[in-house]
Amino acid sequence: MPQIQRETGTTLSEINMVPFIDVVLVLLIIFMITAPILQSGIEVDVPKTKTVKELTEVRMVVTIDRAQRVYLNDKAVNIHDLGQQVVSQSHDLKHQAVYVRCDETVPFGSWATVVDSLRQSGIENISVVTQPLSERSQIR
Repeated sequence: MPQIQRETGTTLSEINMVPFIDVVLVLLIIFMITAPILQSGIEVDVPKTKTVKELTEVRMVVTIDRAQRVYLNDKAVNIHDLGQQVVSQSHDLKHQAVYVRCDETVPFGSWATVVDSLRQSGIENISVVTQPLSERSQIR
């Protein structure tokens, strides 16, 4: 029987796609995990309540952080200029709705000052942002 000789010195000309796919999937998972964290912007622990309404509309958001700094849509604003800033960004003052996110450690006086500034500028639809009360925190 004649023997067929095989060449053992040939080079592999195809690219192995498995490591490439692994790296792409790991990057995809990393981006999926970090994307919601990057959207939050200003770190605020809002109060927890039993009744929470889901946010469905895009509205102006006024945020008061722990240091009692005031932000309008993630941009730092002086409390005395807040009303003017809201009026300049609003198209219809009577129907303009504003969400107020306030850290739960901020004194009521600071929150009342922000709400008063919004009311003086003509905004009447002011909503307070809260988190749902979890089952674990209800037991305490």
